[in-house]
Amino acid sequence: MSDQATGHRPVNGQSGAPVHRVVIIGGGITGLAAAHALITHPRARQARIECALVERESHLGGKLQTERVNGCLVETGPDSFLAAKPWASELCRTLGLGDRLIGTLPGRAVHVAFRDRLHPLPPGLALGIPSRLLPMVRTGLLSPAEKLRLAWDLVLPRDRADGDRTVGGFLGRRLGRAAVDRLAGPLLAGIYAGDADALSLRATFPQLLEWEASSRSLILAALAARRRAGASRDGAAPLFLSLIGGLGELVDALRAALVGVRTIIGQSVMRLGRSSGSGTAPYSVHLADGRALEADALLVATPAFVTADLLAPLAPDAADALRATPYASTAAVTLGYRRGDVSHPLEGHGFVVARGEPLQISACTWVSSKWPHRAPPEVALLRCYLGSAGRDAIVGEDDDTLVRVACQDLARTMGIDAIPIFTHVARWPRAMPQYLPGHLERLAAIEAALRHLPGVAVAGAGYRGIGIPDCIRQGQGAAGRLADWLGAGEASRAAS
Repeated sequence: MSDQATGHRPVNGQSGAPVHRVVIIGGGITGLAAAHALITHPRARQARIECALVERESHLGGKLQTERVNGCLVETGPDSFLAAKPWASELCRTLGLGDRLIGTLPGRAVHVAFRDRLHPLPPGLALGIPSRLLPMVRTGLLSPAEKLRLAWDLVLPRDRADGDRTVGGFLGRRLGRAAVDRLAGPLLAGIYAGDADALSLRATFPQLLEWEASSRSLILAALAARRRAGASRDGAAPLFLSLIGGLGELVDALRAALVGVRTIIGQSVMRLGRSSGSGTAPYSVHLADGRALEADALLVATPAFVTADLLAPLAPDAADALRATPYASTAAVTLGYRRGDVSHPLEGHGFVVARGEPLQISACTWVSSKWPHRAPPEVALLRCYLGSAGRDAIVGEDDDTLVRVACQDLARTMGIDAIPIFTHVARWPRAMPQYLPGHLERLAAIEAALRHLPGVAVAGAGYRGIGIPDCIRQGQGAAGRLADWLGAGEASRAAS
C-alpha cells in the first residue's frame, strides 16, 4: 500500500484559502488522464483544486503494463492504439514522449485463419467494408457465390428499420453472412472481444449507419472515403502507434507529471456517502483501511459493475443502468520461440480467426514482426489471445493449460511444433465491456440519474469507446467538466 501525499500545499500562494477537493477513483489510463487534465486545466488554479487518486491495485495504469521477459519486451495488455484517434498521441507529445512514438510498418498484412490456412485480409478494408474491388475479387476468403452476395450491397435499398441493431445483423443484410464471419466479424472480435451478432451498431460503428444514409451502399461509401483520403496515400500512414519502450512509458510519464496529486495505491474504496454538517465537502470516500476522504467532486473511473456498487447508495437508478453492461474476460499468452524453429515467414502483423473455426484462440500477434525492436533477431515473439463474450470460461484455466491450447492452435494454423523457450500469461477477468443494443439509451439513463448528484462524473471503457484514445478522451472530458463546474462556483462566490 502506498500513499503519496504531495497535494496539501497552498494554491496560488493563498495560505488558508478554501480548497476544492476532487477524488478520482480508478488509476487506469482513464483516471490518470483525468488527473493530469484536472491539474493542468486553466480553471484549476482559479478554483483552487486539490486532487487525490485512489487505485485498488498495487500499481497504476490498469491494463497498460510492460514487462521485460528473457530479453523481450512483453505487453500484458494492449500493445498499441489507433493512430486515427488523436487523444493518445497528443497526450504522449504533451508529456514529452513525441520522439518515443513509433508506428506499425505500412503495407504489412493481417491474415484470417480459415479452413486451416492463413489468408491475407484483402487490402483496402474500411470498417470491414471493401474500398478496393480487385483485392476482393482475388481473395480466397469468399467463394464466387459469396462475392456476388457481397456485391448486392451496390443495389440494395437502405434499411428503414428503426431502433438499434447489431453489427452482424446490419452487415449480414448488406454484405452477406460470409463477409461478416470472415471479414468484419473477426476484426470486431479483436477490438471488443465480442460477437458481431450481439454488439450494438450505434454504439460501436455508427459510421456505417451514416454511410448507408449518405450513399445507400456501404461499398460506394467506402470507395468515396478512399478517394477523399487520396488513393496514393493508401497504406502509407501507420494504422497503430505505440512507444519504443512499450505503453508502460505512458503510465510512467503520467505518474511523474502528477505533481501535487495525492496518489493512494493498493487501497480499495469500500463505499461512497454524503457528508453531513455545514462547512464540509458534500461527499465522502471510505477506504478499506478505515480512512475517509472528503470530496467536493468525484470522478469514478472504474469498470461499470464496480461503479454501480459504489454509486448505488447515492444514485440507485444510475447503478441499475450501469449493471446492465456485461463484461467478457480475456487472457494474453505470449510465446517466445527460437526463430529457426519457426518456418513461417511471419510477414505481417498476425492473424484473426474466422467464425466457426475449430480454434480456441481468437487472434495472434506476430510481435517480433509488428514491432521488430521488441525481441532479439533470433527470437520469434508471438502473442495469442483467448477469451471473448460467451467463450471466456477458458480464462479460468491454469497457465499450463492456456499455453498448451495456444501452442496447439499455432501448430494447426502456422505449423509450429517446437517448444517455446519462454512463456508469459496475463489474465484480464471481466475486462472487456460489451456494448449491447440499447447501450446508448442506458448511457442516457446514467447521465440523467447523475444530474441529481452535482459534481459526480463517470468515465472509462464501459461508456463511449474502449480503446486507449477513447478512454483518455473520456477522462480528460470528465475532468474538464468538473474543473469548469468548480471554477464557475468559485467565480460566482467571488462575485457575490
